[in-house]
Amino acid sequence: MARRLVDLSIPITNDIVSDPQQMRPQVTYARHQETAPQMAAYFPGLTAADLPDGEGWAVERVTLSTHNGTHMDAPWHFHSTTDQAVGARPAPTIDQGPLEYFLQPGVKLDFRHLPDGYVATAADVEAELARIGHALQPLDIVLVNTAAGAAFGDPDYIHKGCGMGEEATLYLTERGVKVVGTDAWSWDAPFSHTARKWAETRDPKIIWEGHKAGRLREYYQIEKLTNLEALPPSGFTLSCFPVKIAGASAGWIRAVAIFED
Repeated sequence: MARRLVDLSIPITNDIVSDPQQMRPQVTYARHQETAPQMAAYFPGLTAADLPDGEGWAVERVTLSTHNGTHMDAPWHFHSTTDQAVGARPAPTIDQGPLEYFLQPGVKLDFRHLPDGYVATAADVEAELARIGHALQPLDIVLVNTAAGAAFGDPDYIHKGCGMGEEATLYLTERGVKVVGTDAWSWDAPFSHTARKWAETRDPKIIWEGHKAGRLREYYQIEKLTNLEALPPSGFTLSCFPVKIAGASAGWIRAVAIFED
């Protein structure tokens, strides 16, 4: 039996618009020739010319939000408390997530046909699970393939894809799902679409409704995945361990689908 790995993570880069302008990451690169004097300074009497090929080290300095790149939101990001449906308790931060949640069987829902800004319902989830012939199991990791996946790299990426509403999110968490993910910028519908609906309805329940479902039942949420179209509906394990940042609302992950062929 051979193991096959599929990378589902976007790069952290200056070159691709994967966040609104005010949230974009910045990576500053220091090259080998530039850092030779820096290395020599640690060793009195050493000069850059003494180093092999006159080269020091390559180093990068990154200005980054915990919500840049492929990352996992903790319940703390959504609300100060969670599990209000069964008795409220403080919402966990990303360093408090149980490790067993983050290496589990994966399930992919194909929602690429749903229009940008559409808010998926429980009925949509149920119909897709029936189509792929999968019965949800506790701790399944559910990934949502949206139209945003194909738009990554496009300046309009943050406006693409459907979102998952409160009803759809609770459908999953009520069945024991603890981790979900999307290849869109947000688990919710793009803000630009929701803002238009808000202007028409003034209904506050539509604001960030998928995220706010986390106040009712605990769950963790991966955003800005990529390459989900390469996955089958099931039959793989997802590895998605978040970086351990004390008290944080999110942590970066390297999401990898593992196949035992």
